[in-house]
Amino acid sequence: MGVENVIFIFFFLLGTWLFARNAKKIIRNIRLGTATNRNDNPKDRWKTMALVAIGQSKMITRPVAGFFHVIIYAGFVIINIEVLEIIIDGIFGTHRVLAAPLGKVYNLLIGSFEILAALVLLACVVFLVRRNVIYIKRFHQNELNGWPRSDANLILVIEILLMTAFLFMNGSDLALQKIGFGHYTAVGGFPISQYLQPLFDGLTVEAIVAIERGCWWFHILGIIAFLNYLPYSKHLHIILAFPNVYYSNLNKLGGFTNMESVTNEVKLMLDPSAIPPPVSDVPVKFGARDVMDLSWKNLLDAYTCTECGRCTSECPANQTGKLLSPRKIMMDTRDRLVEVGKNIDANKGIFVDDQKQLLHQYITPEELWACTTCNACVEACPVNIDPLAIIIDLRRYLVMEESNPPAALATMLSNIENNGAPWQFSQADRLNWASEN
Repeated sequence: MGVENVIFIFFFLLGTWLFARNAKKIIRNIRLGTATNRNDNPKDRWKTMALVAIGQSKMITRPVAGFFHVIIYAGFVIINIEVLEIIIDGIFGTHRVLAAPLGKVYNLLIGSFEILAALVLLACVVFLVRRNVIYIKRFHQNELNGWPRSDANLILVIEILLMTAFLFMNGSDLALQKIGFGHYTAVGGFPISQYLQPLFDGLTVEAIVAIERGCWWFHILGIIAFLNYLPYSKHLHIILAFPNVYYSNLNKLGGFTNMESVTNEVKLMLDPSAIPPPVSDVPVKFGARDVMDLSWKNLLDAYTCTECGRCTSECPANQTGKLLSPRKIMMDTRDRLVEVGKNIDANKGIFVDDQKQLLHQYITPEELWACTTCNACVEACPVNIDPLAIIIDLRRYLVMEESNPPAALATMLSNIENNGAPWQFSQADRLNWASEN
């Protein structure tokens, strides 16, 4: 084992440890949410994950973006086989260790990797153009100002650099294979990087080796760095999309969850002889004020959000100029959750009240009451995120804890309570419209 292998092992272990530490914090933050059962119907859940997360069925509803996203997705999944080989080579000092056991299949794999890498390059360029040259409204809304827009562009540039390094690594490897230098034996198929050969003409062997080694190191260290960038980026959905889709809401859209405490009160009103449930020492809270009041699935949704804006572009309230943006709801929830997590870290595992909350400080009542509860955002999301669930819980808090509904809604609720209907007529007069005058 040489010095180069020791250096590689150090960076590999360091990157793995850093990612594991950040992943542990994310899991801790998600578990701050309240309990909800999403372990029912495993067969349907696996089917949903296969169609939506693996099969990308909701991505391709928009053909252009869907096509290029499938390319990047396939590249991410398949090229990881090549990353496995690089890790083995880095640890043990071998070179293209899988070539011998795989034989001719290896040539096919490397060839497919190269074609995918070229397609990923093309897809990333197309997405950069769509974001920065073609004015697509959902990429230019206020919630993306600053870091979110930079994050989206940065990740595309990183992917371009990683794929370029991969192709140049293979191209220089092929050049060394042709001259039979050292351990660079003739293995692999290079349908794309073979066209880079003129760039190596006239270079010394040492220079070509330096290019090959430099691209090898850049590619693998770039992947390790990219892995540790994910927890700070919207691209965390690369990992979380699969569990998030698995734990999707399988019930029909439009149905609201009942609160057990409210249901018990209604039962007691309808049947005074019913036995009330035991009194709990923990005061009942109606709805959600902060991220800790939301369910763990709501918080997983927030971390999984891709910020693609499909939800907002389909939202009728947003289309008519209302303040509501479902994407912003998810981004605000994630930002607040990250802030709460940092608070816990700074105070040795305990959350110290910071006089902030998700409701009012991050999300305003005006945004919440603009929602028509049509579920267009839920239908549009390519990874089955449910912004409406968060909106409803925040609304519940406004109505049931703060007694602060809009005036029109307060009037309607009062009429339902007193008259059994939304209108300001007594129950005795409800059928007057049918009488003959």
